[in-house]
Amino acid sequence: MKIRLDKYLADSGFGTRSEVKLLVKSGSISLNGNVVKDSGIKIDTENDEILVRGKRVGYSEYEYYMLHKPAGIITASRDKNEKTVIDLIKSKKRRDLFPVGRLDRDTEGLLLITNDGDLSHHLLSPSKHVSKTYLAFVTGEPSEDIYTHFKEGIDIGDDTLTKPAELRRFASVSDVLNIYNDKVLEDRLSEYNDVYIFEITITEGRYHEIKRMFEAEGCEVVYLKRYSMGSLILDFNLAPGEYRLLTDTELSSLKNKE
Repeated sequence: MKIRLDKYLADSGFGTRSEVKLLVKSGSISLNGNVVKDSGIKIDTENDEILVRGKRVGYSEYEYYMLHKPAGIITASRDKNEKTVIDLIKSKKRRDLFPVGRLDRDTEGLLLITNDGDLSHHLLSPSKHVSKTYLAFVTGEPSEDIYTHFKEGIDIGDDTLTKPAELRRFASVSDVLNIYNDKVLEDRLSEYNDVYIFEITITEGRYHEIKRMFEAEGCEVVYLKRYSMGSLILDFNLAPGEYRLLTDTELSSLKNKE
């Protein structure tokens, strides 16, 4: 792919377009062994060698990270006052990364971080019905009809009912851990007493949707964690705040099967 040198450097994290132009003018950039001072020159991202102050720069058009989002971090690309999920990705090469969808500040679990707008639209589009699965610790006495209500849609105060959701309750902690072999989840379970444990699968992403669904049933969600989005499943080896690049298999599955 052929792009301007200033875009190449800006996308690779060397500053804004203006900052990059000053960097180029300073003589700090070499192209295939020759110092270049024209920031508008076209380069071949596949074949040209770019050095910044003697160090080679690699170019990635897209990046895809799986993040185990911890509680207390906001899901945003940037914020003047608070740490965001993008701030956790220390090895990023791109400056244009963003989270795909949102998790509430106190919600943990799977979050996809990328700069691929087409994939994000594909995963979040209501017409695609991409499923997202969560575990919720719930207080309050759920009615016997709660499963039917979730399946048929619930009035959470919006113009329309929620889309049908799948709901199942775990009878015991051991039943949960047999499926979700997650050390973090085991620790969380020890922090809560007298809670109902539900697995919920939804296909939309309204504001505080799961919490509002349970509230409509007279219950309160005290802990919420997302484990999957489409074919992508949280890697239990990642501690909260840790991340890794998606594998080729994971990425291919997300793009081709959803």
